Amino acid sequence: MKVLVTGGAGFIGSHIVDSLIEAGNQVVVIDNLSSGKLENVNPRAVFYKADIRDGLVDGIFESERPDAVCHLAAQINVRVSVDDPVLDARINVEGSLNILQSCVRHGVKKFVFASSGGAIYGEQDHFPAREDHPKKPMSPYGITKLTVEHYLYFYHEVHGLGYTALRYANVYGPRQDPHGEAGVVAIFTLKMLKGETPTINGDGSQTRDYVYVGDVVRANVLALGSGYNGSFNVGTGVEASVNDLYRLIKNATGYKGDKLHVPAKAGEQMRSVIDYGLIKSELGWEPRMALEDGLGHTVEYFREKIK
Repeated sequence: MKVLVTGGAGFIGSHIVDSLIEAGNQVVVIDNLSSGKLENVNPRAVFYKADIRDGLVDGIFESERPDAVCHLAAQINVRVSVDDPVLDARINVEGSLNILQSCVRHGVKKFVFASSGGAIYGEQDHFPAREDHPKKPMSPYGITKLTVEHYLYFYHEVHGLGYTALRYANVYGPRQDPHGEAGVVAIFTLKMLKGETPTINGDGSQTRDYVYVGDVVRANVLALGSGYNGSFNVGTGVEASVNDLYRLIKNATGYKGDKLHVPAKAGEQMRSVIDYGLIKSELGWEPRMALEDGLGHTVEYFREKIK
């Protein structure tokens, strides 16, 4: 199978590319390298430096004729989306539509979309949230992810494009960017390894569902081979607070310092955790990596990087 991966130089996308190539697939990567890194791209992948909004994208589809698409390229910073919702929509909605139009024109059979569990549900009514939980996104980022899911239903019903939307919890692991606003695991890890003081917004009691990147990769691979059309949560069903995360990473890094609490960010969700029962029943997926073990792998990756 030939799979085109948008955002394939990024944190999650590059791991998906590696797994697909290891399984014997041909892989094409589109990435504008705005946040992805060329060093992340598997040398056996065909790489195109391009923006998903470009008219050039259709020519790539025409040349490569992929059977399936994993669409991960996106503006992923929630705070950027709040500050500039127009930019967020241009990348996450218009960019996705550009890819989808090329899929229809060039006979793509399957589309796997990186959606968001926490961002589209907003402040939850019950815990953990199932896929039928009310959708109350609190950021333009969450709105764009949900919007693309609606477009996917349209493209399936009208054009026959098979699709699976994967609503990720908070993904962490090797190659995560420690320099943006997203990725608290990577940010904490790098700061502690360097002996710098990590910053916690508010009292640190806010919780998230942290899922290891290797588990997310397996969900993508299973979705590519599935005939299921719809959305799945990809998480652990377990909440961990920022304070829990700080303690676990402190233990893993051997950090001897302290943390700094700053005022909470306006509009930040207090609790987010998602139920993975549907993807387990339909595709047989469940998380395998315990948080403490996954953090250990992540710390070792960053320890090697800063040597």
